[in-house]
Amino acid sequence: MSMALLDPEEAREAAYAEPLETLDPAQPALFQANAMWPYFERLRREDPVHYTAESEFGPYWSITKYHDIVAIDTNHQVFSSDFAKGGITIGGGQANFDPLPMFIAMDPPKHDVQRKAVSPAVAPNALAEMAPQIRERAAGILDSLPIGEEFDWVDLVSKELTAMTLATLFDAPQEDRRKITYWSDVVTAAPMPGGLVESLDQKMDIFQDYHAYFTELWNKKVNAEPHADLISMLAHHPETRNMEAREYFGNVVLLTVGGNDTTRNTISGSIYALNKNPDQYKKLRENPDLIPSMVSETIRWQTPLAHMRRTANQDTEFKGKKIREGDKVVMWYVSGNRDEEVIDNPNAYIIDRERPRQHISFGFGIHRCVGNRLAELQLTIIWEEILKRFPEVVLVEEPKRVYSTFVKGYESMKVVIPRRN
Repeated sequence: MSMALLDPEEAREAAYAEPLETLDPAQPALFQANAMWPYFERLRREDPVHYTAESEFGPYWSITKYHDIVAIDTNHQVFSSDFAKGGITIGGGQANFDPLPMFIAMDPPKHDVQRKAVSPAVAPNALAEMAPQIRERAAGILDSLPIGEEFDWVDLVSKELTAMTLATLFDAPQEDRRKITYWSDVVTAAPMPGGLVESLDQKMDIFQDYHAYFTELWNKKVNAEPHADLISMLAHHPETRNMEAREYFGNVVLLTVGGNDTTRNTISGSIYALNKNPDQYKKLRENPDLIPSMVSETIRWQTPLAHMRRTANQDTEFKGKKIREGDKVVMWYVSGNRDEEVIDNPNAYIIDRERPRQHISFGFGIHRCVGNRLAELQLTIIWEEILKRFPEVVLVEEPKRVYSTFVKGYESMKVVIPRRN
């Protein structure tokens, strides 16, 4: 039976019928069908530090419980993010996939220096300056939507707002914003027939255009007065202005994907979650002061990046399991955010939770998402503007999800905004 046709009970049966030793949650088809939940539920209960010997991505360890993930994420001495060892995704280091250098895929001290170079772009004072512009754009996007007609929320709202913000962060022309979004999608797309990219060669061809565009942007910035955009910050910071071209491009890729996929998929995820939980949607409409709490709950419930990967720097023992030097260790944030021992009633979507920011969607430790406050800001503003305008946004059918074990998101989501009576 196709994964797309699995109902929750069938998915559960499949997850528990598999011998534990061969259980492999890293199947993109599971995520595309939203059928991975019982696999992680079983691992949390029966084998929270689990070794899969054979998978599409080779052998790997699954870390599935909240506190175990935090322990791995904060121990960069033993568990490395280094791109040269495979980087931060389960696929890194496979045949034909050589991860790019970027600060999220580096260990200290180099990581710290490069992160520091760009962090002023998303500091509180910078966000305060950006907020009115984000609000103006959000209002313009929402005011242009068709009322009483079906449309794709992902395309017209989620992609559009995040693309506008990303172009501003790069100080790229707004007319190029969808080009940048497209490149971000190509980065995380698995080459497959009928997919966004059909082959690795096609992907590399697209990367040439992507690389050329941002090389030109660098050349403009490095010879101009410093400005408060990400490219200028990298070009003028003493520790990054002489970085190799490949390293610069790697950081562009990181900032593109980080600024695009996560926020965009959480904006879409909020529409999905509220439609699947109409009591919570009603609660939000009746009390817009719950928006910040709803935003945090959505970030947990959606978990826009399903995992981060580390590589063991040495032989080590973790929770009674012997992890060898060079082993892939996958921290399943998507599972940790549903850990029953840490989060009360974790599968439920509750917008007024007592501690809504208790989640690991942004990671932990030195690699905690540098743009987390910007993501929250965009989500807060778009919902403040939605509630001013629309009685509700109604999901028409199940969305089309991304085929990926990394980006947990939506390709399309058909909705309709009812006409007011």
